[in-house]
Amino acid sequence: MTLPPHESDPYGDVGAADFRERAHELVDWIARYLDAPERYPVLPPLVPGATRARLTLEPPQQAEPLAKILEDFESQVLPGLTHWNHPGFMAYFANTASAPGVLAEFLMAALNVNGMLWRTGPAATELEQVTTDWLRQLLGLSEGWFGMINDLASTSTLYALAAAREADPALDVRRKGLAGRDLPALRIYCSQHAHSSIDKAAMTLGIGLDNVIRIEADAEFRMKPAALRDAIAADRAAGFLPIAVVATVGTTSITSVDPVDAIADVCAEEKLWLHVDGAYGGVAGAVPELRHLLDGVDRADSFVVNAHKWLFTPMDCSVFFTRRPDVLKRAFSLVAAYLETAEQDMVVNYMDYGFQLGRRFRALKLWMVLRAFGAEGIARRIRHHCELATTFAGWVKAAHGWEVAAPHPFSTVCFRHVPAGVPPGEVNAHNARILDRVNESGDIFISHTMLGPTYVLRVAIGNLRTGADHLARAWALLCAAASGP
Repeated sequence: MTLPPHESDPYGDVGAADFRERAHELVDWIARYLDAPERYPVLPPLVPGATRARLTLEPPQQAEPLAKILEDFESQVLPGLTHWNHPGFMAYFANTASAPGVLAEFLMAALNVNGMLWRTGPAATELEQVTTDWLRQLLGLSEGWFGMINDLASTSTLYALAAAREADPALDVRRKGLAGRDLPALRIYCSQHAHSSIDKAAMTLGIGLDNVIRIEADAEFRMKPAALRDAIAADRAAGFLPIAVVATVGTTSITSVDPVDAIADVCAEEKLWLHVDGAYGGVAGAVPELRHLLDGVDRADSFVVNAHKWLFTPMDCSVFFTRRPDVLKRAFSLVAAYLETAEQDMVVNYMDYGFQLGRRFRALKLWMVLRAFGAEGIARRIRHHCELATTFAGWVKAAHGWEVAAPHPFSTVCFRHVPAGVPPGEVNAHNARILDRVNESGDIFISHTMLGPTYVLRVAIGNLRTGADHLARAWALLCAAASGP
């Protein structure tokens, strides 16, 4: 039998020598990429089907050399990627796959640990316990939080609301479900600017979209505690059953900060589960002078921070904290006979705290990132991003025809162009054209949002490689696009 050059065993893995050679080449490629990702356009030409047209649509019948596969990645796949690690990526929430995180991903893939039980990865479980507690300390939170790492904040929020539903034993939802029972409709409350993952969690948990109550916000886009209290009272009077409130530290569109402490007062009075979504803004607690933005979080029942957003950790790494792990475990724990172990009552088995059985060794990359940068280094980088955002907002405020549309407590600025002579009804379309022109440059990628009926542009700074020169380039492109026909 004649084997392809990279196979040493027809029934085994690719040969070690071939792997080693290709791996060295790949490390060099990644190092060059991380050193200068701006060699590529941040946003590829947006032509649906372009990548598919470059790919072979039938699976290969014979083994192919790794060298050829990597060549095809660069010629067929790379041209169609949006480069999130590009310093000109300022859309949505910018993030970074930092070098220590990339190295950790290498190790995670090689080890291929499934940390569902303590037994299936003792070090993975215990490292997760220690690393999530490191993060707790870094953010200035008190002791008493149980931490776990999920894939995304959407999952963490789902877990929080599942625990809120389980917190009232009289409902017995775990055993009896919600359908076909004489139960009042359950209610969840959040700001009108809260993330859509709350709605999706309500859909998934059988609570329903109609029972997610969006509470009015104030002039700075923060939930009004008085309006929350009134909504809960009205719902109780109408026969609904309130179970949870979701407050946000750094809303998705405009990064507003709900008054968590005052909301916690309402939740304490009403005996409701309080979940705080700090997926983006929560890491600001690592900066001493910004830690006040987390005031009240220590009174919550659960809290989520995405390390893969503004903590320089590669996707995906969402850290979920709860003060009531017993309730979370009651909502999800189901131990089949083949998963029982002698030590199960003495250890944490993370499978008991969510619906996912298999669990990646995500703690390794967060551990490596925290060690590589340290608390001081993390604070310095986050502080720098906030300073850049303040600089950018200053340019907007000083320029004729431009305006900042919302407060910017973190590193994201919402703004728009309102030129003289453009009818009010056409300002939204004018700003949409500005966005398209900027994004066509290949140098900068920004996004937009809606504040009520108003279309606004967003610049979100969060990549380690974004500097003042990239921000200046973004502003130059915005000004040029605004003055064009």
